Amino acid sequence: MNKHETDDWLYTISPRKGVLNLNFKEIWAYRDLLLLFVKRDVITLYKQTILGPLWYFIQPLFTSVIFTLVFNNIAEIKTGDGVPPFLFNLAGISAWNYFSACLNGTSDTFKKNQGIFGKVYFPRVIMPMSTVVSNLIQFGIQFLVFICFYLYFVFFTDAALQTTINSTVLLLPVLVCIMALLGLGFGMIISSMTTKYRDLSFLVTFGVQLLMYGSAVMYPLSLIETKVIEGTIPEWVGHLISYNPMTTVIELFRHMMLNVGDFSVGKLIYAAFVSIAVFLLGLIVFNKTERQFIDTV
Repeated sequence: MNKHETDDWLYTISPRKGVLNLNFKEIWAYRDLLLLFVKRDVITLYKQTILGPLWYFIQPLFTSVIFTLVFNNIAEIKTGDGVPPFLFNLAGISAWNYFSACLNGTSDTFKKNQGIFGKVYFPRVIMPMSTVVSNLIQFGIQFLVFICFYLYFVFFTDAALQTTINSTVLLLPVLVCIMALLGLGFGMIISSMTTKYRDLSFLVTFGVQLLMYGSAVMYPLSLIETKVIEGTIPEWVGHLISYNPMTTVIELFRHMMLNVGDFSVGKLIYAAFVSIAVFLLGLIVFNKTERQFIDTV
């Protein structure tokens, strides 16, 4: 084929030149497909269910009630002065649910979409990106639920009058980006590994549940620091929880919405750095697996 004939092609599909490759121009060209996948994820998630989208509300509310009964009433974990335990738990669960949904949703990208990937070309990274965007809608709904209960406790009870939203609420988009990058990065790594090691798909749900207990979702970080000083738990466990980037995200989310816990700019920068590093690592592994996954999936 001579040069004149090749110039007639509108698009040229060729192997990626590097593993760290994120072609924003190409992704923008396929933005309609991205929106289509987002619409598909939202519509089909609770299709043919009785309650449908109401599960967006039911799941965090029921979980918050259980956490309040078990950890605050039975285990007597304190949430801070003037902070209702239910509101404390709802804040942590609302933030955690977005990260876990992104991670679970992107962890089986290759296996779940092998039929589409084997038939038509489009930027493969659009699939995990659509999961992150569609879960953002779920986070927005659950965040609205949290705001409604926050207003209820403030205006109709005396328990939460000491809780105030402070200026750090402006950092909410940063927290959302950190959660999205962490979930997307870890999800792409796991999705790439499951093309060869199918056992990982069975461990993801279990692993995410364990990670929740190490991310200060149902207890304040100050409790862990106290337990380390008392010698109740090993110091390395305290460091593991403290340096977990999701612990920083959840603590900051509670701090901005309920004015409890400690806010550290250094920890926020650390969490942002880790999230970017995890995303770049996930992108490298994802692009490398994309070249040959169809032979092993």
